[in-house]
Amino acid sequence: MDTVQSLLYGFSVGLTPTNLLYCALGVFLGTIVGVLPGIGPLGGITLLLPTTFGMEPVSAIIMLAGIYYGAMYGGSTTSVLVNIPGEAASVVTCFDGYQMARKGRAGPALSIAACGSFIAGTLSVLGLMLLAPLLARVALKFGPPEQFSLMVLGLIILAYMGTGSVLKAMMMIVLGLSLAMVGIDHLSGFARFTHGRVELGDGISFLAVAMGLFGVAEILLNVEKTVVAEVIKPKLSTLLPTREDWKRSLGPIFRGSGVGFLIGILPGASHIISTFVSYGMEKRLSKHPEEFGTGRIEGVAGPESANNAATGGAMIPFLALGIPSAPATATMMVALLIHGVKPGPLLMEQHPEVFWGLIASMYIGNVMLLILNLPLVGLFINLLRVPRHFLYPGILLICFVGVYSVNLSGTDLWIMAIAGVAGYLLRKAAFDPAPIVLAMVLGPMMEQALRQGLMMSKGEFGIFLSRPISAVMLAGAVLLLAVHLVGVLRGAWTQPRTKRAEGLPAEGPTST
Repeated sequence: MDTVQSLLYGFSVGLTPTNLLYCALGVFLGTIVGVLPGIGPLGGITLLLPTTFGMEPVSAIIMLAGIYYGAMYGGSTTSVLVNIPGEAASVVTCFDGYQMARKGRAGPALSIAACGSFIAGTLSVLGLMLLAPLLARVALKFGPPEQFSLMVLGLIILAYMGTGSVLKAMMMIVLGLSLAMVGIDHLSGFARFTHGRVELGDGISFLAVAMGLFGVAEILLNVEKTVVAEVIKPKLSTLLPTREDWKRSLGPIFRGSGVGFLIGILPGASHIISTFVSYGMEKRLSKHPEEFGTGRIEGVAGPESANNAATGGAMIPFLALGIPSAPATATMMVALLIHGVKPGPLLMEQHPEVFWGLIASMYIGNVMLLILNLPLVGLFINLLRVPRHFLYPGILLICFVGVYSVNLSGTDLWIMAIAGVAGYLLRKAAFDPAPIVLAMVLGPMMEQALRQGLMMSKGEFGIFLSRPISAVMLAGAVLLLAVHLVGVLRGAWTQPRTKRAEGLPAEGPTST
């Protein structure tokens, strides 16, 4: 089938009453997840993952994807009206969105955020539809050595493109890979790191770890915060932007869409990075950069478009290569694997209803979100008035019920509790736990590809360097690490010199 016929087939799948219902439910829940500070798309997907086990695979992925891009829409609401980002990628929207709201222009800010998100989301789905099949055809030529090298490169890029320390990100990746090794080795049949616990024979539950890191830990972090914010409630009559608003916003919307889509393909915190890149670009291109941060509508249009376009970009490596580039897509991949559907180059041939049904549902979901977000702003903003002592115990109950319902295992509850405390401590120590989730998903696939490659070469590691594509990807990973190391060494060399030039004592070890 060519692209048009495939898309029509996808709409025939996506427009069935059942899938329409799950799409609407996903985007609605995603908007709520985006509005409620501290949960985020990953937390929302993780919390609702157990509810998809009785669904058809296409319905499950449609609902989870709806939560994913729906949360990106919802995050702008609290950024504009309360100056509290609903999720991390909406931080930049606070800069100018809240200032517009304080000037009585909350309506245009929300409208431009919603319309920009709709345009960017639609364009990113178009890019996904065109690029994913091409990438899948190329990936079919990959053997185990290329697959292993690609996953290594992806994890290195994840560490390099993250928002924090590269060393800390690498430590989290190693921890995630170590957790992925627990369980019975499928080739030898030996139990690894189970310490005699039969419950760990199938490995450490991904769902328990994810819910602990991003459900329990978020609750622990938020209960110690006292947030008192002025909620600005917009009037429906003032929602529509002026012609001047549209004139100033169209350029940032399309530029943000391109930036977000391209950055979204890369592993790492693509949503967060794309919003900052878009904001910086608009500020640089503006004739009045000094006015950014005082209520410029371009500072809302560009980042919000980049934020949503990154969602479509992140779907490309997930669907076409079977390699998730973000923790949220890693969780969706787990959902498909549970249903016996393996994302990757063969997904379009073996399960066309899943691939094309998802793409069609993303077109439909973007329209639903546009209809939902503007008229129901008042309803969504009232969610912020729910007392925290009611909200957080409810979320915690969902976590425990969801984890226990999968395997009916008390061990999984302990794993979730330990992961929750660990996630809380990691956040307090400025570690981002997201790479742990991604590494846990990629770990078994990396091990399988490594072993298959070594079997092909009869134990010779040189096969990973003798095959051109594999060698190029490994060289790229080494180059990124080298660039980072040079930067660290240069900083360590220039800092003492700068301090000596300023007459300050150089930092160094002190005796106690």
